[in-house]
Amino acid sequence: MAASGRANRPVAVCLDAGTTVIKAVVFDEDGRELLVVNRGTTVSHPSPERAEQDMDAVWEAATSAVREATRRVDRPVEFLALTAQGDGAWLVDRHHRPLRPAVLWNDGRAAGIVEDWRARAVLDEAFRINASLTNAGLPNAILRALIVEEPDTTSRAASVLTCGSWLFLRLTGVLGMDTSDASAPWLDLRRTQPSDALLELYGLTAQRHLVPPVLGAADRVQKLSAEASTQLELPAGLPIVLAPYDIASTAIGVGATEPGQAACVLGTTLCTEVMIDNADTTGEPAGLTLVLDSPDSPDSPDSPDVLLRAFPTLAGCGVIDWLADLLGLPDPAAVTARAAQARPGADGLRILPYLSPAGERAPFLDFTASGLITGMRFGHRAEHFARAVLEGLAHVIRDCLDAGPTRPTRLRLCGGGAASSLWCQVIADITGIPTIVTTDSQVGAKGAYVHASTLLGRYQDLTAAAAALVRTRQQFDPEPELATFHDSEHAEFLHTRELVATRWPRWHPSANRALPPNPAPTEEAGLRA
Repeated sequence: MAASGRANRPVAVCLDAGTTVIKAVVFDEDGRELLVVNRGTTVSHPSPERAEQDMDAVWEAATSAVREATRRVDRPVEFLALTAQGDGAWLVDRHHRPLRPAVLWNDGRAAGIVEDWRARAVLDEAFRINASLTNAGLPNAILRALIVEEPDTTSRAASVLTCGSWLFLRLTGVLGMDTSDASAPWLDLRRTQPSDALLELYGLTAQRHLVPPVLGAADRVQKLSAEASTQLELPAGLPIVLAPYDIASTAIGVGATEPGQAACVLGTTLCTEVMIDNADTTGEPAGLTLVLDSPDSPDSPDSPDVLLRAFPTLAGCGVIDWLADLLGLPDPAAVTARAAQARPGADGLRILPYLSPAGERAPFLDFTASGLITGMRFGHRAEHFARAVLEGLAHVIRDCLDAGPTRPTRLRLCGGGAASSLWCQVIADITGIPTIVTTDSQVGAKGAYVHASTLLGRYQDLTAAAAALVRTRQQFDPEPELATFHDSEHAEFLHTRELVATRWPRWHPSANRALPPNPAPTEEAGLRA
């Protein structure tokens, strides 16, 4: 009878709409994962620096994942929580229909606009208002680019959404943004409301109507619409909870809920993030500052209760994927297995892992940034390249931590890369901070579950919810004897980047260098002979 009773208890479905994979994760009443359903999504690249997605295809993938998850678990669903990729520009008309494919967070078409803003000190002035450094993947920059490129499209636009607000609109019929999505670039942190001064700086005053309402805590719980209920095969009126977007939900999902606690997402982006209670807008502009107002705070507080200082890079685990392909290895796990065969320091081989076509945005902003391999000699083999990539990415994480407001005592790791014990240890060694991995495989969805459980009144606040629902699996402590070595290596990493950054603009495709013609195919055989 006890087993039968448990089998009939309600579950929660948490939707995590990532850039390339959408996941529907089912949690039981104790916050334990019961099953995960994945749906791949397609990112199109009209040109190397552009990244777009079909908005309706994202919706179809999300509904398909939820349907399969609920069918397989065969238990009543108590609520559905939603987190998703952030930034980008998802344009809809007045009927809430897509006007064009979504422009994603890693799109680089607005790089020239951001450079112009930097030259005119717009980025600096905006940072003094919202403590975020605008990059080419944020909706303000993309919108400016689309106004020039596609004036007819933008003239018909009614709202510029993000992935999370698009899916929330389709699920509930309610138009609005979570505060985390709205923070960069729209919010004045002193008021946690869209800023007219920011819109004027961006040259978007006439587009003020495109910024959706910022939803307060109570408004982020809505009912599943009748139309969406048919598509999801769930009852109309089911509570739908809009959680913070993915990088913020992952921090919550690993238990980082209080000032000073830190996390790093080892995923498509390496997103290093620290919880803070007060933003410093006086320093060097860098990173993003996201509002995570407490669920029990008023809908329009004078100041936010919780902030997340985030440094999302443009190149993360994709660098490991790239190396796997380059070396002919079957998957990223094979790369980390090879890395284990090399000593720390990769026998002098070093890699600057700035491989994104859009350059880099954290903790520095440079759309011309590119990768570099140094110290290479005949003796270096596949294992040294594998080790150098893991270490190069770990140096990026340390760089982001150093740009943050405080040095944490623990660094919680999540994302696909956290499955590698070797990489978790490498990050601990290079940062000098113990790293922690939790028991959950789907940490973004878990953060949505923790946040939703708090909004629905099950727990007093996020900290209480995380304490009850998040469980540590393993801790990796830094090797003391490697501390001096890695301090020296990190200094060399930064110095090399400083030197090579002066050449990045010349190496970038926008430099319009004339390329030589392809050699005739018949010449190769003669050269081999």
